[in-house]
Amino acid sequence: MSTTKTKPAPNGAASANATPDQSNYRINPEVEAKIDAHIKENPKHWAYLQSMPRDRLERTVVLNEVRQLERQERMRDGMMKKINANPELKQAYEILVKNVPEEQREEVMSQIARQTQRAVSRSQTQQQTKGQAVGV
Repeated sequence: MSTTKTKPAPNGAASANATPDQSNYRINPEVEAKIDAHIKENPKHWAYLQSMPRDRLERTVVLNEVRQLERQERMRDGMMKKINANPELKQAYEILVKNVPEEQREEVMSQIARQTQRAVSRSQTQQQTKGQAVGV
């Protein structure tokens, strides 16, 4: 997957040939290899994508972005429900985010909770792996 990055003109001057909408795409060889492998493994799907009208393809990309944002929102809401269900936990998170602007507090609380959940999950997985290796 390529990302766009507009190159600034030297010394901040506008280039005579460049238009404001012109973009250069960075190429990540690892990502390109993954894409190529996926195309090779799924030739029918690749042909289907190539046959799509541009408008439909663009709308499909936007739909995937919307779905991803909705998923993130559901995860954040679920995390906030867990926090709000436990008054002690909520108070602890409120102490952690007391200096964060009010409009950003819930998002930051959710981020901290997700990071904490991942860390706990990782340590539990490592303990289980060690326990299996030792034969416990």
